[in-house]
Amino acid sequence: MSSIFRAGLIQTSAGADMTSTIERAASQCREAADQNADIMVLPEFFSCYHIDETGIHTGVHPEDTHPALEKFTALAAELNRWIVLGSIAVPAPDGRAYNRQYVLDNTGAIRATYEKIHLFDVDLSGKETYRESATLAPGERAVITETPWGNLGLSICYDVRFPHLYRDLAKAGASFLTTPAAFTHKTGQVHWHVLQRARAIETGCFVFATCQSGTHGKARTYGHSIIVNPWGEILAEGAEDEEDIVIAEIDPSEVAKARARIPALTHDRPYSLEGVGVNSAAAE
Repeated sequence: MSSIFRAGLIQTSAGADMTSTIERAASQCREAADQNADIMVLPEFFSCYHIDETGIHTGVHPEDTHPALEKFTALAAELNRWIVLGSIAVPAPDGRAYNRQYVLDNTGAIRATYEKIHLFDVDLSGKETYRESATLAPGERAVITETPWGNLGLSICYDVRFPHLYRDLAKAGASFLTTPAAFTHKTGQVHWHVLQRARAIETGCFVFATCQSGTHGKARTYGHSIIVNPWGEILAEGAEDEEDIVIAEIDPSEVAKARARIPALTHDRPYSLEGVGVNSAAAE
């Protein structure tokens, strides 16, 4: 469970045409396999992502007939590689969709799934507003799964702004974290690297942060997919406005070393919260 391996981030630029988008992503995975990547991580909504006047288009399909899942379960087995599908959209019971991540092993079997918990409902400016909760249903469970190299904690995009989730994943045994995203270019310029490095430092985990890149109709994503080690150092980084493959060698023993140097995961203490001179209405 501690052998050195190679992680590959598959930075895509998804569009409205699912067929061509999926084929491009599969081609990138083949290239990463040729570069000896043992596990590959795709971005959020890697198979379809397009925003226009009518809304956000993510290619919702039932799980048992989803073209991306069909393609990549077969591809994982063909390449004999683990593949993390950053996320695809599948129907939720309430009529919305789940933003669901899949971990596929090297036989193509589904080892774990995770539905994005925190939904991106924000107003970045008068011209850039997002209401994910209008079309997406939130997940309700945090997930870690075993891999040949150690435990992998799962998350998606906006989750990265909620550090308690990652602390819980690390305390539950995660050594590696996925944070696949379709991070907006506006927020990415200021927040992307800081947030990914912070989650790595706080947890003593490797972070595999794959981001979409380029334009998707009215949207522009940031790219800059990064692999961060448990000390917070960026091991490899992708381009900004184009598809890319980011690969780095991962030594799982670095997790224990980082946590031994700063054992913050074991230093939690109970505390009370007092509002001194705080207006009660404001506090609520």
